[in-house]
This record gives sequence, structure tokens and C-alpha cells, in this order.
Amino acid sequence: MRPIALMHRLAAQDRALYLRWTMGESASRAKLVFWKTITHAGGISASVTFALIPLVLAEGHLRIAAVQAAWALALSTLVVQVIKRNVVRARPTGEVRAHIKLPDRFSFPSGHATSVMSVAFIHAANFHSLGWPLLVLAGLVGFSRIRLGVHYPSDVVVGQLIAIATGVAVRALW
Repeated sequence: MRPIALMHRLAAQDRALYLRWTMGESASRAKLVFWKTITHAGGISASVTFALIPLVLAEGHLRIAAVQAAWALALSTLVVQVIKRNVVRARPTGEVRAHIKLPDRFSFPSGHATSVMSVAFIHAANFHSLGWPLLVLAGLVGFSRIRLGVHYPSDVVVGQLIAIATGVAVRALW
């Protein structure tokens, strides 16, 4: 299969998943509140808070994990912003109305999915008992970005992969 044909096919599948998973106009208020709450847990403010509170208050292994989380968050955010400004993929707002205010006009990759996964991955790697809950939360934040109509699934997946890659790189330095 030719690369261009493959890209068109992947884009069509991405769009189809987006349309299947995004909430419609008739979504209940309870669903909107739930998904908005989840999505805000992955915003840069929440991610910075979750990374920095242990940095300020903790000692020992928790402090090391907090330093790693802060570095992973900073590096992954930088990578996302460079990619966003070069790829300039428009958000999918023309197909379905977004249920939240858009942070910017660029869709690829998802900054929310990246930021929450970078912090969750580091803490999951350092504290195995917290691993599944943190990674499930990060996955839900990513999915919320699709449900609320502001990202395609590939935006979320690539953002999460960037977070994991930067997390692995940061942990390799320790």
C-alpha cells in the first residue's frame, strides 16, 4: 500500500472513531460534568500541582519521584508544543461541537493526555501499588478529550506515547 493511501485510510479510521466516541448535543448534564471533571484532572495546572506538591513536601524516594515527574512533565510539554506548532493539525470542531473551551487551535498531539500521562507514568514506575489507578486515570483523561470533542484518538495516543517516552528517558538518567 502506498504511504499516502495508508495515511488517508488511517485518517478516515481516526475520524470514524472520533465520531463514534464523541458525545452528541443531547448528552446529559451528568455525563458532561463527569467528563469535564476528568478532563480538568489532566490539565497543565493539575499536572503541575500533582508533580510539585510532593517536590515541596516530601523527602526520600517520593521527592526523587517528584523531581522525575517535574522533568518528564516539562520535557513532554516542550515536545508537544514543538510538534503542535509544526504539524498544525486543526481541532475536529467542525464535525461535532466541542463541549469545553478549546485551549488553542492545534489538535495534534493532545497536551492534556501528555501532561497527565507524564506524571502518572513516573509515579506508577516509582510506586507500583499506585500504577494501575494512575494509568487508568491518565487513560480516562485522554479519552475525555475525545468524548468532549476536542481531540481525535490519534492526538491522544501520540500524546501519551510522548509522555511515556520522556518518562523512560528521565528515569534512565537516575
